[in-house]
Amino acid sequence: MRYSVAVVGGTGHLGAALSRRWARAGHHVVIGSREASRANSAAELINAELGTAVRGMSNLEAAAVADIVVLTVPFSSQAAALQEIAPVVTGKIVIDTTVPLVPPRVMRVQLPPAGSAAVTAQQLLGAGVVVAAAFHNVAAHRLATDDAIDCDVLAFSDSKEARSVVIQLANAAGMRGLHGGALANSAAAEALTSVLIFINKIYAVDGAGLRITGTLSEPQGPGG
Repeated sequence: MRYSVAVVGGTGHLGAALSRRWARAGHHVVIGSREASRANSAAELINAELGTAVRGMSNLEAAAVADIVVLTVPFSSQAAALQEIAPVVTGKIVIDTTVPLVPPRVMRVQLPPAGSAAVTAQQLLGAGVVVAAAFHNVAAHRLATDDAIDCDVLAFSDSKEARSVVIQLANAAGMRGLHGGALANSAAAEALTSVLIFINKIYAVDGAGLRITGTLSEPQGPGG
């Protein structure tokens, strides 16, 4: 299935890398930015390389025209970005990639009062929006290449259907998407990012990721 995906904050490292991979996979991608001109420039770079039809718009415009909205901004910008797009995302799936890193101690887990950045997003957007969370544990600079990504993506949401959409998008970007359970479980992946940053430093790893071992069967039951 092909989706219409708006990548809010799509000129950043993670947003640009995901936009490129999804465009290459055939999805209809709109890059959003606080400045539409920056989004247009990022879209033109992808189109020149891949021959695709990625569009660039403001964050609000991008979120308005797409079916799936992916938030790829730093934790410090999360609340403002969500407030900006809130008027146009009712009834849509918003995939939040936010990791609550608080400089300078980014190797220390510092989850927000709500329990996770994704739960914070759900509280800000309200019940009319289906929030999912994913792409916390993959290195953006690795995604920006054409290399295979040896990393699993855990998808969290109170909606199994929303998690399934995330899994399809993860697979399209060259990774393996897996159900991670309810949105509250996103705290585990958000916290793990700080652990991975620590591992990258102490073991000199170029982008450590997450891989679930074992032989996995098809998901069973509602998986709420």
